[in-house]
Amino acid sequence: MGKGFDLILIFVILLSVVLVMLESVTEFDQKYHDTLFTMEWIVTIFFTIEYIARIICIRKPTSYIFSFYGIIDFLSTIPLYLSYLVAGSQVLLAVRAFRLLRIFRILKLVQYIGEASQLGTALKASRTKIAVFIYVVLILSVIMGTLMYLIESPEAGFTSIPRSIYWTIVTLTTVGYGDIAPQTTMGQFIATVIMILGYGIIAVPTGIVTVEFAKHGSKGKNAEDKNLVHVNTHSCSSCGVEGHRDDATHCFKCGELL
Repeated sequence: MGKGFDLILIFVILLSVVLVMLESVTEFDQKYHDTLFTMEWIVTIFFTIEYIARIICIRKPTSYIFSFYGIIDFLSTIPLYLSYLVAGSQVLLAVRAFRLLRIFRILKLVQYIGEASQLGTALKASRTKIAVFIYVVLILSVIMGTLMYLIESPEAGFTSIPRSIYWTIVTLTTVGYGDIAPQTTMGQFIATVIMILGYGIIAVPTGIVTVEFAKHGSKGKNAEDKNLVHVNTHSCSSCGVEGHRDDATHCFKCGELL
């Protein structure tokens, strides 16, 4: 029954996020406003009942109310009510998109937060290298932008050094808006060099972070594998507690056979 409820909850969460997105489309909202509004009320009432039920069922309600997902549940539920009570609060309706974060709890994806922490450690360890790299890119952009300002004419769009630097960064990152384009042969040659450099520049930060990620990942694996305990989401049929070890045969809380 718990898994069945989770599947229904996932469907309702995805439906509510789709409703938020469709309401932002003016033509669609004008045509189906009443239908979207009715469905949004149904979803909001469903989440309200579920939120209250969680508070009632938990022995210590404050542990849920002030938890990360408890706050997310609350913020994703109240905007529709506030739109009637507080003037100008309609802008808060977009906060309903936070409901998508609830899928992480339902699918038990919290275990992957450790991977995110490992990535954060890798980014922190490589911040100095990345900072130096960005500094070099900025210096290169200033030099190339100034050079393009001297070579190209204002008629081509290079009216100032800052605008030329803007073009250099846009070209270097391979974005290429096309609002400014070099007209002279020398300017086009420099633009070609900048474009080629752009591909290499994009790959450098990725390589730096990847190396640090692999380095910290191998260290953590060697240090923690011996003490790592794998748990699953199987719940006890007697007391409903989750988080049992993979090799467990009995519930750690009540002793019921799993």
